[in-house]
Amino acid sequence: MKYLLLIHSNPVTWGHPSFLNTERGKALPKQARAALSAQLEKLLGELQESGELISAVPLDPPAKTRVVRVREGVRATTDGPYSETKEQLAGVFLIDVAGPGRAEDIAATIPEAEFCAVEVRPVSVFD
Repeated sequence: MKYLLLIHSNPVTWGHPSFLNTERGKALPKQARAALSAQLEKLLGELQESGELISAVPLDPPAKTRVVRVREGVRATTDGPYSETKEQLAGVFLIDVAGPGRAEDIAATIPEAEFCAVEVRPVSVFD
């Protein structure tokens, strides 16, 4: 089953990896920051080796986002997103795993899960 692991972060502290740019992340000792970075690199390596990782990409900040809407055949493009939330989408992992439990296990080992949020969303398959 394919899942998107959606990493959310605060645009005020934007940067990648996002966990190092949070207030808590910045306050960590250098050794703890290095350990979290190593944890992420190890996870990415293990997922690539197992064939479970399809893609992992960080996203530019929301300030660089453009939103396109078409209404009655007329396209409108605006800066965005305009969301009333403290967290925005910061990056995604696309994985192919045996089931939801494995997807949640992986999400829990992404360092951002300790600082922000990692959403686990199944990917629908078109017939």
